Amino acid sequence: MIDGSITEFGRVGAPSTWVLSNHDVVRHASRLALTAENPQGAGIGPKSEGQPVPELGLRRARAATTLMLALPGSAYIYQGEELGLPEVIDLPDSARQDPTWRRTGGERYGRDGCRVPIPWEAAAPAYGFNTTGESWLPQPSDWAEFARDSEQGRPGSTLELYRLALAMRREQALGTGAIEWLPGYADDVVAFRNRGVTVIANLGTTPVELPVGSVLVSSEALSEAALPTDTTVWLTTD
Repeated sequence: MIDGSITEFGRVGAPSTWVLSNHDVVRHASRLALTAENPQGAGIGPKSEGQPVPELGLRRARAATTLMLALPGSAYIYQGEELGLPEVIDLPDSARQDPTWRRTGGERYGRDGCRVPIPWEAAAPAYGFNTTGESWLPQPSDWAEFARDSEQGRPGSTLELYRLALAMRREQALGTGAIEWLPGYADDVVAFRNRGVTVIANLGTTPVELPVGSVLVSSEALSEAALPTDTTVWLTTD
């Protein structure tokens, strides 16, 4: 898919475009941990099959974002994904506003779950969205941990991961680089080099040996010289 995108965009002299979440799809912090089919526009609600596992979804989302931000081209970030926000599943039926919900008679939950106002301040009314405590879609009561002021400056937080990856993307000029695929890896490992930065994403079930080098960015903390599952790392190697 990466090769196909780069090739097709290149034919018209345009940079490739990369995006993982937007206002029409289930947030990727939940979507990547679904265990059942979820057609476009179906959304997720309390009665949906294949409910996502939050911890697994966030880990995979962080790995996917770290991979995406290493690619040449234009990267788009949907509001709130930098906080690791999951899809809001338990919205009351009476609060839903997506026309999909109404037109299907409640058969499809629609897109409201990814459109809930994002949290800015953990202790403020409506998490800092306004001073009244109201919002057009109700915010979950447990979102204080995702608030910007909760994550800012906290080592390992999703916000700090995004800030670091974006800074390194710019510093290393990865957006204007080119992909060089690295041989010798299994099919469930994505490994390439872009402007001297080695990028390895482990999508499999077993750890992957890492080359010797300095870690620039890692979607999860590394405790040994092997890349755990659902983790992406950027390295500079000799």
